[in-house]
Order: sequence, then structure tokens, then C-alpha cells
Amino acid sequence: MKLAIIGSGYVGLTTGTCFAEVGHEVICVDNDAKKVESLRAGKIPIYEPGLEDLIKKNVANGRLRFTSSIKEGVDNALVVFIAVPTPPQPDGSVDLSFVERVAREIAGVMTGYRVVVDKSTVPVKTGEKVRQTISRYHAGGVEFDVVSNPEFLREGSAVADLMKPDRVVVGTESDRASEIMRELYAPFGAPILVTDLNSAELIKHAANSFLALKISYINALSQICEVSGANVEMVAQGMGADHRIGRAFLNAGIGYGGSCFPKDLSAFIRISEDLGYDFALLKEVSRINRQQRDRFVRQIRDALWVFREKRVGLLGLAFKGNTDDVRNSVAMEIAEIFLNEGAHVRAYDPQGAEKAKAIEPRLEIVGSAEEVADKADVIVVATEWTEFRDLDWAAMRKQALSPLVFDGRNLLDPEKIRALGFHYHSIGRS
Repeated sequence: MKLAIIGSGYVGLTTGTCFAEVGHEVICVDNDAKKVESLRAGKIPIYEPGLEDLIKKNVANGRLRFTSSIKEGVDNALVVFIAVPTPPQPDGSVDLSFVERVAREIAGVMTGYRVVVDKSTVPVKTGEKVRQTISRYHAGGVEFDVVSNPEFLREGSAVADLMKPDRVVVGTESDRASEIMRELYAPFGAPILVTDLNSAELIKHAANSFLALKISYINALSQICEVSGANVEMVAQGMGADHRIGRAFLNAGIGYGGSCFPKDLSAFIRISEDLGYDFALLKEVSRINRQQRDRFVRQIRDALWVFREKRVGLLGLAFKGNTDDVRNSVAMEIAEIFLNEGAHVRAYDPQGAEKAKAIEPRLEIVGSAEEVADKADVIVVATEWTEFRDLDWAAMRKQALSPLVFDGRNLLDPEKIRALGFHYHSIGRS
């Protein structure tokens, strides 16, 4: 099947590449001509395990190509995906101007039947607006259908999530579009849930908000564990063994971040308010998330007394492991608190350092994880890169000025790290 993906950001690029991998002909469209040229040259703007090799493979075999022309994309596709950014606005609502603009542009070049698919994360009823927009700006009377097909990608494992999805959600009232979408996703062998348009749009926000709730719940429990002498990991294990609950997303830490959870949670709160419902539960989820970060910083401040002129060794800058994405990263937020209070921050991240430095030039970026320990008053683990477990912590103890280690991701073994002479602090493991 021939597809066009409009928007070659994280979602569009990964989605288009995986569709090509299962045999579809894909053309990715982006209005950034320099990005298009870079992609054609095999230069990938994001880090995602396995993605670069798949792009090069499918470009070479002719199933994946790139253009800056929406007309070229729409002319050469039966299914047209809208995968453009939907950034948050100051009031928590979603900026849909990119979606609206693409809908108008599709309307202006469409010459035959197309299935127009919202892949971007959008508020409920956006599909109806896309349908109205295309109808308004297309004068030729060509038939089309609008579908909501939300993505459920986790950065760091997006290729696996796309190639072996838990489920595929298709929102449409059209039997014709439904059959086309079933054929499109058939190679993935995943269950396909066909719903109405509005339900499909709600599913993504509902799912991400519920996962954020699980994270904030275990983080709230971690505080109870600390003051009661319990171990949050044992509590999570006992909870997670119940199949009604599950162990996933019950890892205590310094809170969620990234480009999805904070934005989607704020958007869902605002969507609910616009529909007349005060989603107070989700407001509390957001508050607990902020509190968890602030509590962690307060504990470090209590140990150091003051941050001014202290040397902080920071392990991790990306919002999670296996990605270079530093957007809404709790690690970055903590780094900025240190810097704003006069500390010197030496930081290392396997993939996110360059992007972090561009955002916060006051960071001193070092070339290896062990280097953050040099004359450090405190070492802080802020991102769950598994390689941090296997560092030469004995050598780092000799380099550090002070034995303080604060592990915001419960990554290290408390007994092993304390045996090396560190004063070790983690989350909910008193």
C-alpha cells in the first residue's frame, strides 16, 4: 500500500520507517528542506535504537523516500498520515495550528479518494474539525475519510512498539476506511480495535494519563516507605504480582518527564474542563510529580547545606534512558536548580549531552560517566541509563571530594555502593 507521512519528527519518521519495513511504499514529507536533505543522505536527527539501520535499509530498497512537497506525498498515497507537532500552550491546551494547516494543504492538492489519518496526539473532536476543514477548502468534491489512529510509542523502544504493538486503535465511522486500515496493519499481526472517531482520540490521552497516575502513585508511596522503614521496590513487587495491577510503571523515582506525559496530562485536564468536568485526580497526579522532584532536591540541599560553589556530578540529562530527548527532562530541571543556586555541574549522558548543552550552556559536559566524580561534592543519578550500574564506582569514590550519592532512579545496589564508602540515598528504600 502507498502511504504518505506528513511530518518527519519522532513519530512520523519512526512510523513511516516501520511501515516501509513491512513492505509498504512510504513517502515522508517535511517542510524543513534541510532536514529532508539530511534524511536523504542518511543523517538521522534523533537517537532511537534500531531506527537508523532500518531507515538506511528501506531507503536503499526503494520503499522509503523523503520530500518537502505535500502535493508529491498526497499524489503518491492512498493513506495520508498527519504526524505534525501539537505543542502545549501556556494554559495547558494544545496548539492545533499545524494540524489545521496540513488539513488545508491536503484539501488543496487532493485529486482522488484518500484516507486522512490523525497520528498526532490531539484532543477529542479534532478529527471532526479536520473533516470540516478539508471539506471547506476542497472544491472538487473528491471523496475522503478521516481516521484517528493514535500512536503508543515509548521513546527508547519505539521500533519494537511499532513492529509488535499491543493493539492498533482505529477510529472511523467508514467501513471503507476501516477495511483499508485493517489491510495496512495486517503485516503487524496485532489486535485491531475499531471505534468511533471521538473514542479513539480519547484513548491516547486516557492511557497516558493513567500511566502517569501509576508513576505518581508509587512515588507517593515511596515517601511513606521512607518514613516507615519499608522498601518501595518490595511494595511494588507485591502490588505488581496482582494481574489486575501489573508491575509496569511502578518504579519509584524523581518523576516523569519527556515530550508526552506532561503535555498529554495538561491537555487532558484542559480538555475535561472544556467539556465541563473538573479532573481533579489528574491535577493531583501532576502536583505529586512536581513534589517528588522538589523533595529530592531538598534532600540534596539538606545534605550539602548550600549549593553555591559546590561541584555536582550529574549522571544523565535525557528524560529517560535509551533516548537523546531532553525535553521536559527532570534531570535537566534539577541541573538548572543547581546552576541557578551557584553550583558547578559536571554532567554526562550517553546520547543527550549535545542537546542538553544547546539548551543549558552553563553545563560542563564530560566525555565519560566516571569523570563526573572528579572533586564532586555530590554525585546524582538522574537518568536510568543501565550502563551507570557498571561504572567503576570504587575509582569514582577516590576521585570524589565527598562520599554523597543521591540515586533518583533507584538504579544502584545500596549494599554494594555503601560498601565502597559512599553515603547512599535513593527513593523509598530507607
